[in-house]
Amino acid sequence: MNLYLRLLRFAYPYKTKLILAMIFMALCSGSKSLSAYLVKPVLDSIFFEKDMAKLYIMPAIVILLFFAKGIFEYLQAYFMGFVGQRVVTDIRNLLFVNMQKQPLSYFDKTPTGSNISRIVNDVALVQNTVSDSVAAVLNDAFTIIGLIVVAFHMEWKLTLIAFIILPFSIYPIVTFGKRLRKIGLNIQQYLARLTNFLHETITGQRIVKAFSMEEYENVRFSRVNETLFKMTMKRVRVRALSHPVMELIGGIAIAIIIWYGGYQVMLGKTTPGALFSFMAALIMLYEPIKKLNKENHNVQQGLAAAQRVFEVVDRQPEVLEKPDAAELGRVEGRITFHDVSFRYEDKMILNNVDLAIEKNEVIAVVGKSGAGKTTLVNLIPRFYDATKGLIQIDGTDIRDVTLKSLRTSIALVTQDVILFNDTIRSNIAYGVEPDEDRIVEASRMAFAHDFIMKLPKKYDTVVGEKGARLSGGQKQRIAIARALYKNAPILILDEATSSLDAQSEIEVQKALDNLMKGRTTIIIAHRLSTIINAHRIIVIDKGAIVQQGNHSALIEEEGPYKKLYELQFKGGARKKVIPIGKKRI
Repeated sequence: MNLYLRLLRFAYPYKTKLILAMIFMALCSGSKSLSAYLVKPVLDSIFFEKDMAKLYIMPAIVILLFFAKGIFEYLQAYFMGFVGQRVVTDIRNLLFVNMQKQPLSYFDKTPTGSNISRIVNDVALVQNTVSDSVAAVLNDAFTIIGLIVVAFHMEWKLTLIAFIILPFSIYPIVTFGKRLRKIGLNIQQYLARLTNFLHETITGQRIVKAFSMEEYENVRFSRVNETLFKMTMKRVRVRALSHPVMELIGGIAIAIIIWYGGYQVMLGKTTPGALFSFMAALIMLYEPIKKLNKENHNVQQGLAAAQRVFEVVDRQPEVLEKPDAAELGRVEGRITFHDVSFRYEDKMILNNVDLAIEKNEVIAVVGKSGAGKTTLVNLIPRFYDATKGLIQIDGTDIRDVTLKSLRTSIALVTQDVILFNDTIRSNIAYGVEPDEDRIVEASRMAFAHDFIMKLPKKYDTVVGEKGARLSGGQKQRIAIARALYKNAPILILDEATSSLDAQSEIEVQKALDNLMKGRTTIIIAHRLSTIINAHRIIVIDKGAIVQQGNHSALIEEEGPYKKLYELQFKGGARKKVIPIGKKRI
C-alpha cells in the first residue's frame, strides 16, 4: 500500500484533472446504478401494470441515460489518461535524472540492459498501474457503491445475504494478488537479463561473427528466453485460476439469491420487478468485483516494476555535491594530490598518492595493467571520490565546488571514442552552445575538417551508433575536435592513440599536439613511444607512485620504467635518448 500511495503522490500536481476524472467516474457509475434501478418500473409499470404512458417515456429515458453515460465515460477516460501519462512521464524523467547522478561505479556494477529495462519495461508496467488500473479501480469502486445503494433500496435482506458471501470473493483477490506480485518481480528481473543479453550480443556482433559463435549465442538466448517463458506461465496459471474461482463464488451467490428471492415473490412479500431490479444490480455488482480482481493482477505486476524503479530513484549516489558548493570559475590548471587513496569494493587501488602537477605541464602516467592509472585520472573530474586524502585544483578542494563547474574545466579524450548517433556538428559542440566558426576552427586544428568536407552532408553527416560510419582515426579526430571546442584548461588523454594504425596515429598525434598547447595535460599510455616528450613521466605500480621524471632520466636508472621500455622495444630498432647536449643515437 505504501508503494502504491507513493506512486499516487506523483499525481498531486495534476489534482484538478484528477478530481474532474473522479467526478465523471462517479457520474458514470451513477448512470449504471440508475439503469439497474429502472428495471423495477420497466417491469412493474409496463409489463405487469400495462401503463401505456410509461411505455413511451421509459425508452426515451433509457436512451438519454446511456447517452449521458457515454459522455461521462469519455471525459473520465480522457482526464484520467492525461494524469496517468503525465505521472509516468515524470517517473521516467526522475528515473533517468537519478541514473545520471550515479557515479561510474554504479554503471560498472549494473549491466546496461538492466538500466534500459528499468526505463523501458518497468516504467511501461507502472504506466498501466497508475493510469488504466487506477481509472478502472476507481470506476469499479464508484459503481459498486452505487449498485449497493440500489440493492439495499430494493431488497435489504437479500443484500445482507449477498454481503455474507462477499468476503469469500475478497479472499482470492488478496491471495492471488500477493502471488502475482512476487511472480511479476521475477519476470521483470528476467526481462532485464534478456535486455542485457540482447545489448551485449547486438553490440558485439563483430566478435560473434568473427568466432562463428552464432549458434552458441542462439542457445544462450534460447535458455534465457525459455526461463522467461516458464516464469510468465506461472503468472498465466494464477490468472487463469483466479477467474473460475471468482465465477464459482458469484454463481453460488446468485443461486442463493434466486432461491430466497423467488420464495419471497411466491409469498407475495416482494414484486417480480423489485426482485429483477435487485438481480440486475447484483449481476452488475458482480462484474466490477471481477474487474477488481483482474485489475489487482495488473496493479501487483506494476508494483513489482515500481519496486525496481524506486530502487534506482532512492539510490543515493556516492559522489555528492555539497549544498553550499561554489563555482570553480576559470582555472589555471594546477592539480595537487595530497595523500590520496582509493578503495573499490574490497580492493585498494591507490595507496597514499602525493603528486603536484603545474600549470601547462604535460604529465604521462604509465604502469602495468591494473596498476591504478585510469583510476588516478578518474578522481580528478570526480567520476569517483577518493577514499582518503585531498585533491585540489588551483588550491581549491574539488569536493567544495559544483560538479558542473569542475567538469567544465576538464576535457577528456579516450581510447574507446564515444560518439552519439547525431550529426558531426552536434558531436563536436556536445554540451556547449554551437558556433559554426568555432566548430570549423576546432575541426581544422584536429585535422578533421578535410575528411568532413568530403562526406556527402559534411558537418550534417550523422555518424551512426558510436560513430560506426567513420574510421577509427576519423572518430578519434572528431573526439579531439570536441575537446578543442570545449576549450578546457585541463586535458585528460586516456590511451587516445593505442587502437589506431600507424598512419592514423601520425594524423591523430598532430591533432593532439594542437590540443595540448596551453593546457595542463595528463596522458595515460601503454605505448611509451607516444609519451617520450612529456615534461614528466609518472610510474605507478600497485597503486603507488614508484618513479617520476622525464624520459631521459628514467631510462638511465634501474626501475619499472626501464623494464617497460626494454620490454616494448626489445628485438626492434631501439631509440635511446641520452642527456641534452650529446649526440642523439
